Amino acid sequence: MSDLLERLRGRGWRLTSQRRVVAEVLDGEHVHLTADEVHARAVERLPEISRATVYNTLGELVCLGEVLEVATDGRAKRYDPNAHHAHQHLVCSGCGAIRDVHPQGDPLAALPPAERFGFTISGAEITYRGLCPDCAPRP
Repeated sequence: MSDLLERLRGRGWRLTSQRRVVAEVLDGEHVHLTADEVHARAVERLPEISRATVYNTLGELVCLGEVLEVATDGRAKRYDPNAHHAHQHLVCSGCGAIRDVHPQGDPLAALPPAERFGFTISGAEITYRGLCPDCAPRP
């Protein structure tokens, strides 16, 4: 059984065939799929699954904290199953591809006390932007 499915089962989340298929589509690849991409892959495994069921299941997984919803630059939201391992994102400004990255050091340490404005900081989300090899101009 996959890591995501094990966590969901451990939480007592009822795994209907539709929910299971959505979780299986998300698990393992860390490719940050859109809801439509999740639906397309889910239909390959379970042809009768509806778009609404996929959207509702993704919303539940986000609320449970088992999947991250990643929104970038007005593009379609993407869903990241890597919710339990600290990481940042690298986003292609051309095609919108997203990759997990693991920079060294504490991102909170980069914010000087004078720039915290009295906030008690609990986390940081950093997005690196650039062009992927497919979108970068070729010499």
